[in-house]
Amino acid sequence: MIRVLTTPEAGVVYTKPWMVALILDLAGYTADRDLGRMVAVEPSAGDGAFLEEMVRRLVTSCRRHGTPLTETDEAIRAYEISPDAVQRAAELVTRTLIELDVADSLAIRLAQSWVKEADFLEASLGFPVADFVVGNPPYIRLEEIPSAKAAFYRSFSAMRGRADIYIAFYQAALLQLKPGGVCAFICADRWMLNDYGSGLREFITTQGYNVRSVIEAHDVAAFESEVSAYPAVTVITREPQGPVIVAKALPGIETATRTELLNQIAAARSGPALRVARFADWFHDGEPWPCSSPEALQLLKHLEATCLPLEDKTTGTKIGIGVATGADRVFITSQKPDIERDRLLPLALASDLAGGRVRWSGHYLVNPWNEQGLVNLADYPRLAAYLEPHRALLGERHTAKASPHHWHKTIDRVTLSRAAQEKLYIADIKDRLLPALDTGETYPQHNLYWITSETWDLRVLGALLMSAVGEFFIHCYGVRMRGGFLRFQAQYLRRIRVPDPASLSPELKQQLRDAFDRQDTAAATRAALHAYGITSIPL
Repeated sequence: MIRVLTTPEAGVVYTKPWMVALILDLAGYTADRDLGRMVAVEPSAGDGAFLEEMVRRLVTSCRRHGTPLTETDEAIRAYEISPDAVQRAAELVTRTLIELDVADSLAIRLAQSWVKEADFLEASLGFPVADFVVGNPPYIRLEEIPSAKAAFYRSFSAMRGRADIYIAFYQAALLQLKPGGVCAFICADRWMLNDYGSGLREFITTQGYNVRSVIEAHDVAAFESEVSAYPAVTVITREPQGPVIVAKALPGIETATRTELLNQIAAARSGPALRVARFADWFHDGEPWPCSSPEALQLLKHLEATCLPLEDKTTGTKIGIGVATGADRVFITSQKPDIERDRLLPLALASDLAGGRVRWSGHYLVNPWNEQGLVNLADYPRLAAYLEPHRALLGERHTAKASPHHWHKTIDRVTLSRAAQEKLYIADIKDRLLPALDTGETYPQHNLYWITSETWDLRVLGALLMSAVGEFFIHCYGVRMRGGFLRFQAQYLRRIRVPDPASLSPELKQQLRDAFDRQDTAAATRAALHAYGITSIPL
């Protein structure tokens, strides 16, 4: 179950039976094992999407292995915080057991024992007890949770920044595993890529866990209703890291036989419903896990091994973000105010980028900085007169409260030399990677990223970035937003790899320049493929 809203009563999305069965198979929760002597945890049971199938497998296993069902009170631990959901789940378990010819009294007793009205994150504290943790953790933003409860959730070390609560569920689930235990979740995959997931990735890769398999499920019907999150199945075990299976589920997987799917995964063999590859190693520490497809990951690893980072000391290439003011309506204006001329900087906005160039809209930054630092308002009486009516507003900002005498500062310092530098701009949210060239005439606003270089011809670099190869890196590392938009952040831009500029022939450089000037993506891609020494980009 993926929760997409803030309360247990509202906004639940249930996992389809075929996906439940596949996840349990991947976890090894199968009737050929003596499940009655093991412990399986479902940390967010909901109405019982996973529970029903777990109960059926447990009963079959007990009968096959001669394990008395009367001795399985601790074989399943299903947690749910909603009393109504607890009742529905218990009723489902009871009904399922009775359908399997379990006596009514035993069915009721087991349902009451297995389904627990409790917060898994609170109840899971203690010694590892689980052979399996399976399910679909809640997807709730931390700021939408009552402060006292949120403070407790933040006690989990993997909870960083604006983390969603499923981060804590992952960590708590992994901490519950016995040696050799398995955690198999279907969950939004943002944590594999973004900053707030770095703590969980680091925990997994440094604390004795094995990422056994990752299956991207963006394009298949994994849930009973449509969701905006992009899901993936992860199977993580408590054992040393070994080879990793990365797969992409394709439309039609719902009707494929599980035996065939499991055989494909075991053999790392692709088929019509699943693309599969095996990798000998995995990422380290808190590095992102770009697992959009096996073919993409293979190419990504090749390019990372053979090319230079976009931001690189050897080429003198730097990446940064424009100025954040904390009060745009004061510091940004389209009307030239009556202040000292050197306190105004032409400011580029995201809306000014068009056709690979900056079409300046006439906006200015009221700039309280010079080369030495924050200016003294006594030296700029007209600037002081302009800012004084806004003093109360500016003083309420966090940056001003931390330094009351500097109430007139912008959040970010302005580096004047950057305005005169030739640079590429990239808007922070766009449907495509489309850099625009500024020839040293503007300063960037906070929703623009800038790239400068001591070595690159920026038109050549701009063509590489606008090509399908440049955008490939963002598709691998970036988090997709609603509507298919891409989020361009410095952390993702720094993951882009580029060829050594010295390796490009004059003819190839000219092809790239011409493609950038014409904003011809197809021509840029043809030249970029040659520059990178590859033939195509996987879908």
